Amino acid sequence: MTSVYDFEANQIDGKPVKLSAYKGKVLLIVNTASKCGFTPQFAGLEALHEKYADQGLTVLGFPSNQFGSQDPGTNEEIGAFCTKNYGVSFPMMEKIDVNGSGAAPRRSTSGSRKRSRASWA
Repeated sequence: MTSVYDFEANQIDGKPVKLSAYKGKVLLIVNTASKCGFTPQFAGLEALHEKYADQGLTVLGFPSNQFGSQDPGTNEEIGAFCTKNYGVSFPMMEKIDVNGSGAAPRRSTSGSRKRSRASWA
């Protein structure tokens, strides 16, 4: 059976990272957007990261522009925004698609095995 640790992602700076590097950690994998009503949740995610990282929690942020075009920036712009406005220090990954034929494979392990539209989109 495929697990999240079988995948690789690119960090926001383009460097690849094997998710197996996070084995033994509790992963909170979050789709993010920097221009939506929920954007202030970056502060809460950062607080969780700071409080529980030493106990094994890792927050992984995956930006997507597929929810009302609310993350239109480049990866560089998104990373700078998150750092400047919310002090984000948890790992941010490159922008991904979560719907359609280009959907990131990690999405398919989080719910139904079928490729379907994210229910909140």
